[in-house]
Amino acid sequence: QVQLVESGGGLVQPGGSLRLSCAASGFTFSRFLMSWYRQAPGKERELVAIITTLGGNTNYADSVKGRFTISRDNAKNTLYLQMNSLKPDDTAVNYCNAQGGYRYWGQGTQVTVSS
Repeated sequence: QVQLVESGGGLVQPGGSLRLSCAASGFTFSRFLMSWYRQAPGKERELVAIITTLGGNTNYADSVKGRFTISRDNAKNTLYLQMNSLKPDDTAVNYCNAQGGYRYWGQGTQVTVSS
């Protein structure tokens, strides 16, 4: 059974940091392109960051470049998103995504940036 379980979300003040994790199981994690998406209230889901299978290449949405870092540990079947200098506009539900022969989604974790 495929599972992607996100954790690490929460309430943080502007300028703060959070680290999201996504624990994967039920498929060969190291063979899948992994990414983080987010969906803010009233907006469409958008790509935040993506990382290749061995972690050698990453790409980011312009809105998070220089603030967020995506990484993965294939030995632990886990994807990460380090989020620094958070802004209120970063408030969203964040989703882990796995893309290979199939596409899988996690259930999402809420990130709220507010003073």
